[in-house]
Amino acid sequence: MQVVIGILIGLVAGGLGGAVAVGALGKSRLGAAQQQRKQLIDDAHREADTLRREAQITAREEAVKLRAEIDGEVAEHRTRIVKVEERVLAKEEEIDGKLTEIARREQGVADREIHLRQLQEDQKSAREEQLTELERISGMTVNEAKQSLLERSEDLVRHELARRVRQLEEEARTEAKRRARNLVADALQRVAASHAAETTVSVVALPSDDMKGRIIGREGRNIRALEHLTGVDFIIDDTPQAVVLSSFDGIRREVAKLTLSKLIEDGRIHPARIEDTYYASKAEIEDTIVQAGEQAVFEANCGEFHEELVKMTKRAALLHDLGKAMTHEVEGSHASISAQLARRYGESQHVVHAIEAHHYEVEPQTVEAVLLIAADAISASRPGARGESLEHYIKRLESLEELAAQKPGVDKVYALQAGREIRVIVRPADVDDDAAVLLSHEIAREIEDQLEYPGQVKVTVIRESRAIDVARNVSNGSTPSGEPVAAPEPAPQVQSDHAA
Repeated sequence: MQVVIGILIGLVAGGLGGAVAVGALGKSRLGAAQQQRKQLIDDAHREADTLRREAQITAREEAVKLRAEIDGEVAEHRTRIVKVEERVLAKEEEIDGKLTEIARREQGVADREIHLRQLQEDQKSAREEQLTELERISGMTVNEAKQSLLERSEDLVRHELARRVRQLEEEARTEAKRRARNLVADALQRVAASHAAETTVSVVALPSDDMKGRIIGREGRNIRALEHLTGVDFIIDDTPQAVVLSSFDGIRREVAKLTLSKLIEDGRIHPARIEDTYYASKAEIEDTIVQAGEQAVFEANCGEFHEELVKMTKRAALLHDLGKAMTHEVEGSHASISAQLARRYGESQHVVHAIEAHHYEVEPQTVEAVLLIAADAISASRPGARGESLEHYIKRLESLEELAAQKPGVDKVYALQAGREIRVIVRPADVDDDAAVLLSHEIAREIEDQLEYPGQVKVTVIRESRAIDVARNVSNGSTPSGEPVAAPEPAPQVQSDHAA
């Protein structure tokens, strides 16, 4: 135990000694470390002070440099600002000057406006005074003067338009003639008449070829007078001792033939004699028609007819085709026209019904109607009994004449040369030269729009003025009873041709 206690006491003593030794050794080391620590801290403080001073110096240098740059920029900016301010001041001065100039000009404009307004008022007053004076001098109001000016302007424009139309037509006609030279030969070979020559042509024998010159007359005045009066085309060519008369209307052709025969027999051929002979021949032909109609009625043993119906029978031959002899002033088929004529002039209802039904336009109700239909069919079956192409041809020519006759101022209309020419004779008091040009243009356009025709149709508008006076025998004191003694030649004809 004692040993153990001794060991324990030895261990405690050894531990205490070791602790004391360790404490002494730690104290010496701790002091050295503290001394070293203090030394390090002092060195660090010194180094930190050095770095701080260097940083402060660097910062001051940077601040000085930055301040110098900023001062330079500020100075440059101030310089620019000063320059801008100077420019702004200069602009302001310039604007002030301009504003002053504008104000001065506005004042001048205002003064001018006042002066102009005063001048306008003075001009208005002067104009009113002038209008009043003009109305007093002319004896017309403003509205009347405007109307007169408009009418005069319309006349001027119309005349200018007519002149322009005439010029264009002349140019077109010249160009057409130039182009047509190479086509005439082919056209002549392809175009042929659609009707028999004997139905539209008559030949008048002459005692000698010298008579042709007398028929033509000086500058063609005799032949012009013949064509204008009769409406027939007089063809004087190389045919020996003959003059050809061409017209679709047989009555006109016969009147012209009789007129020319009488003139040749008489020997006196001039416009005045031609006119007298024409009217005498026309009356003679009408009497001949009546006599021929009466003879046809007598030979047919049809009883009494009205005088107007008798006039028609020469061309109708039978009463049921009487409408074919009309001048086609009445619209409708020839059967209906024949029935209307028979009814108008007192024919019985049976006859009227037979006429109206012979082409089944109404249903036949009587024996006479059926017999007439059969007789008409038998007559139509004869060779050459029907000439529908001739009837259509005559209808076309009459349509040409009717279209032109509807125009105001037209006196006579004749279709010539198988419908290739239409001559329109106007009243000179109603139609002047310029209006004649426009009339030919209008007729040509209407023919193009409304009618069908082969080739072209030449529209000739003729305006003829005549001055007639009476030569009285003053030496013996007698005074004629108004009979014309001397009539001057017709004035030159003003012709306006237009081809449709």
